[in-house]
Amino acid sequence: MTDAMPANSTPTTPGTNPATTQTPALLAQDGHDVRLDWGASGLAALGGRCAVLVIVDVLSFSTRVDLLLAEGTAVQPVRWTDTVTEAPAVGAEPVQSPNGATLTADAATTGAHVLTACLRNADAVAKHAADLAAGEPIGVLAAGERWGVAAGAAPGSDGPLRPCVEDQLGAGAVVAGLQSYGDVSPEAVVAAQAFAVADVPAAVSGSASGRELTAHGDGEIVERAVEVGMSAGVPILGTDGVLTGA
Repeated sequence: MTDAMPANSTPTTPGTNPATTQTPALLAQDGHDVRLDWGASGLAALGGRCAVLVIVDVLSFSTRVDLLLAEGTAVQPVRWTDTVTEAPAVGAEPVQSPNGATLTADAATTGAHVLTACLRNADAVAKHAADLAAGEPIGVLAAGERWGVAAGAAPGSDGPLRPCVEDQLGAGAVVAGLQSYGDVSPEAVVAAQAFAVADVPAAVSGSASGRELTAHGDGEIVERAVEVGMSAGVPILGTDGVLTGA
């Protein structure tokens, strides 16, 4: 396998020119076939070096996407800073979030195939990612949460990245499905090990994010999010910016 990728050979940061954005090879985990990083900075590091990017936002963008696609509804990810004024693509539901939706929309600028994954469909997504990558590197991006952006916050509010247990476990679930794909970076290995040993439903439900959503009246999405391996759906982002089932 190789680290070379013909399209968009430099990583991008949302809102920057990819031709002038560079991340040192070591920080981009070059030399590994399966890589893992966090948030927008992780996207900047891995975006131009991976043939496939898997966005993981367990609570709750990626889970909502899986559930909507299972109902036959396509999803249009909307950046947190954008105003939802334009009509969505025909048959697609716009879903806006500060982490998963924003990262998914931004990942479309890298030239990589973009998938979303949650605990429900991680194994199915991992298998499809391996097929799409065809020997090129795969990047798994844990979205994380935002300090200062509480459940129900107004779009556009922001704060620094808060790494969260649910996305570490969700990313680890994807990596676990890629163990035979090739060399796995230490960052990705640790996430897969955490997924392997954790009581995942208890960890996610009892996490800060899980308790916050439950207190906000969104306990049902937390319950659906911890249904590990219950879905064979594979959300993939099309050139029209819409997530549909692969």
